[in-house]
This record gives sequence, C-alpha cells and structure tokens, in this order.
Amino acid sequence: MTAREATRTTEPTPTSEQPAYVVGVDFGTLSGRALVVRVSDGAELGSSVHEYRHGVLVSRLPGGTDLPTEWALQVPDDYRDVLRHAVPGAIAEAGVDPADVIGIATDFTACTVLPTTNEGIPLSELAQFTDRPHAYVKLWRHHAAQGQADRINTLAAERSEWWLPRYGGLISSEWEFAKALQMLEDDPEVYAATERWVEAADWIVWQLCGTYVRNACTAGYKGIRQDGAYPSADFLGALNPGFADFATDKLDQPIGELGAPAGGLTEEAAGWTGLRAGITVAVGNVDAHVTAPAARATAPGQMVAIMGTSTCHVMSSDVLREVPGMCGVVDGGIVPGLWGYEAGQSGVGDIFGWFARTSVPPEYVRAAEQADRSVHEHLTALASRQAVGEHGLVALDWHSGNRSVLVDHELSGLVLGQTLATRPEDVYRALLEATAFGTRVILETFTASGVPVTALIVAGGLTRNALLMQIYADVTGLPLSVIGSQQGPALGSAMHAAVAAGAYPSIAAAADAMGRVDTDVYVPDQARSVAYDGLYAEYRTLHDYFGRGGNAAMKRLKAIRRTAIKGRAGVAPEGETS
Repeated sequence: MTAREATRTTEPTPTSEQPAYVVGVDFGTLSGRALVVRVSDGAELGSSVHEYRHGVLVSRLPGGTDLPTEWALQVPDDYRDVLRHAVPGAIAEAGVDPADVIGIATDFTACTVLPTTNEGIPLSELAQFTDRPHAYVKLWRHHAAQGQADRINTLAAERSEWWLPRYGGLISSEWEFAKALQMLEDDPEVYAATERWVEAADWIVWQLCGTYVRNACTAGYKGIRQDGAYPSADFLGALNPGFADFATDKLDQPIGELGAPAGGLTEEAAGWTGLRAGITVAVGNVDAHVTAPAARATAPGQMVAIMGTSTCHVMSSDVLREVPGMCGVVDGGIVPGLWGYEAGQSGVGDIFGWFARTSVPPEYVRAAEQADRSVHEHLTALASRQAVGEHGLVALDWHSGNRSVLVDHELSGLVLGQTLATRPEDVYRALLEATAFGTRVILETFTASGVPVTALIVAGGLTRNALLMQIYADVTGLPLSVIGSQQGPALGSAMHAAVAAGAYPSIAAAADAMGRVDTDVYVPDQARSVAYDGLYAEYRTLHDYFGRGGNAAMKRLKAIRRTAIKGRAGVAPEGETS
C-alpha cells in the first residue's frame, strides 16, 4: 500500500450542487496567512494574517540565552498560533460555512527545520532544553552552519558523490544536513535527544492530522534525497563518526507526493481552526514551489520568481541537466511528471528593508510622511526619475550571502562608486538593480546548461513595486508576467488541498481552473536594456572577483567581526580561517 493509499480520507468529492471551499495556509518568515478559496474557480473569499509572537530570534532566546552571529531561530508554537487565529479569521471574513470546507493545505519557508521527539514534540518545549539554542527551529536564513556545508561539499567532491551534481555541485548551509551536523558538533546532547529531524513544512501537517508524512519537495531539495536514497552512512560517517546514522535514524520517513492527502484533521486541530474534524489535510509543500501552479506555470520553461524577503526561482522541465549553483533538481519537485528545478537569492526585500530602515536621513522620512507614503515608496519615486546608470553605482546583492549560483553565505553586500554627491535614492536604485542582476545570472546559467527559460513570471509582495518590475524586465530582456493574486503561496496551497480532497485529478488541472496570471505586464525597453548590459558587465566582474576566489576580503571581514564580537563578550576567540 502506498503512502497516498494509506492516508486517503473518505471525504466526498464536491459536486456542482454542493458549495465547496478549501483553505491554504502560507507560513512565511514573520507571519502566517490563511486564505479561503472557492474550489470551482479559485475565487479568494477571505484571508487573515497572524504575526509570529516571537518573530525571528537572532540575538537571544525567549529566556535570555544569547545567540552567536549568523543564527536565526523561531519558536514552534508561533506556527500553531497561526492555525488558532488566522484560519478562523479567514473563515469569518469569507463568510462561508466551515462545514463546506473540504480540505486544508500548508506551505512553509525552507529549509526551516526543527528537532523533535518521535511524537513530534519540539525539543525546545521540553523543560531541560528551553535554554539550548539547538533545540529551537532553525529558520531558512540560519547561516551559522557554513563551515559544516563547506566540509560536506569538499568531501562530496573528493569522493565524486553521484548526488552532488543534482545540486549544482554545492550543498547549502541553509539545508538539513549542514544544520544537523552543526547541532551534533555544537551540542551533542541535543543531537542525541533528537529522534526526528523535521522540516517545519511537515511538522505543521503532523500537528494538523497526527501523521508524519515527509513531503517530496523538501526531502528532495533540502534533504539530499535523490532516486529514493539519501547520502550513504559511509559518507556521513566520514564527516563525523556520530553522524553516520543520521539519515536512517532521524531523517528517513515515508514520502508523500505533492497534492496527496496526509490524513484527516484531528479533533484537536479542528478545535484550533474551527473546521470539521476529518477533512483532508494535504501533504506539506514549500512556499515557492506551491506558487508555480497558482501562477499557471506547470509547463517546461516557465520560471516563477517568488519575490519577498528573499527570492526563490522555480521551474519545471522535461529534461534532466546539471545546472551549476542550482538549489536542486527533483523528480516531481513542483508538479508530478516533470523535473522541478530551484535556484534563489538569499536577500531581496530584506536588503531594501534594511536600507530604508538604517540608511535614510530624517529629512527623507519627513518628506515621505508629508507625501503620505512609505519610505520605500518615496525612495522609489525619486529613483524612478533617473536614467539607467545616472547614479554611477553598481552593487552586489549578497547582504544575506549568495544562494545561487555561488552557494556561499560567507559573502556580503557591496556598493561601488559612491561619492560625496551620492544620495539615498541612488543607493536604493542600485540595490534594486543588483537583485535584478542576480536573477539574470541565474537565468543565463540555466539557459547555458540546457534548461532554457522561455517565460518569466513574478509573484510575491514585491510585484507591487512597478519600478522594480520594470528594472527586472529591462535587465533580463524578458517580458514579465505577474501572478494574478497577491497571495500566491496561500492560493497554491489551497489548490493542493483541492487536489488532495479529490476535487481535481491533478495539480495541472487545478492550475487551469483555479490559478491566474496577467501576461506580459512589463515589457523590456530596448534602449534601457542596452544600457543595463554595461552595468551588468561590471556586476559580473565584481561577482566573479569576490565570489569565485579572486579576493576573499568578504570572508576575512566576517571572520574579523566574529572574533571581535566574541572578544567583546569576554569569550576567548577561537582560531578562525578565511
């Protein structure tokens, strides 16, 4: 019996006489959003957002324990709170009868992972571990395992591990194995107590239906699971003898296909959400990958860029190729029957937010208030008046490291060309352009590797910035289509709930009926594209100089910073190498 057969519920397939709705829940970096969607046509009827009470833990735990640099943790009960508040809120706004909801599905940031007991209890909720950082959720942007990732990559390359090319030749510090190895080596006691190493995407489904089903998406992209296997015990033991049994003892779990049911909603979860116990709970998914069907991007060559705090680039193809620096290629990783490719940028909206928060003088803030617009809107309005290259700047978009194609989170941001005449809007525009250049590197790498990108579709909150969108069209030379929903991940999850509940035979069918996209909203301007080619050439020079070993200054500076912070805290600094 397959996992799909074992977990299929007995809920009826909706008919035209019976109104049917589904709920999609999108767990982001700072909050979770629930969306109520009509099954017949994808109409979005009601939504609700709940912010995580603890947000992102970067400096200390809730009890006061200090955290080192490059850490990013979360509190798992914040995710349950989304179910308790956002789902009932969305149902209330939609004005639908909860009895007519036939399914619920979720998506999550990835790789966001946590240690639990065999029963799914997070170790951070056990009294003996509340002050231990490694007992908490490690958010996707936890980059403190770069040293472990480097060792994984070096050993895999030396041994010519067959799975390494499936990840563009590099495993990220954001993923499951590097983070788990860091836990073993930093806190062996917490590692020993970890009975299950669980993607948050699967943990929240476990909370909803009481069944732990590992989804094919995160298992393939973040868990180095290829062709039904994880890295061997021999390889893992060579990294650290205590790590040899990690995959078999803490990671391995039955795999659920995307769009399959994981189980039925438990009585406890029904109490949280206000939904009927027993309705279908779909297998978990990743926020980026679930968005592709919502944008009707289920055919080969259609790349979707989901732009928020970071950007994830996903695309399906009918060919298997090795793409340098990609985050992975997984059979059925986006839609069944096609190879799903992923790449990404670790910082996009985060970079713009950082600049607006830290680098704008008071007179700009006052001017924005007087114009009744945000600082972002004010900077965008000022920057939009410029010709391409007028600011005389070029930037590197590595403030959160580089996810693709360099896969190195020891890299950092850079702005070149500043003078005493440089203004905040100049730097702001250069940062917008830098993220577009980073996307162009990804597109060119895919095409050069035999996986051509024929269409670019953009989703996420940043689609509201028309200047940014036009810059992306001009820089990439591709028309930009825009998803016809401001809640792409939640809509995509709702569509997967409809498939899992039996309303549609496939994700592609649900995409045709429930997805939406506005085609060619932004068209490249030829003159601006030519002008951007010159700036992009400078970006590529800096990209390769700092990112491919020409100059390790960024890594040395990070090492100096860590040493200084340790010294200031009264801790004898450990030897560090760049």
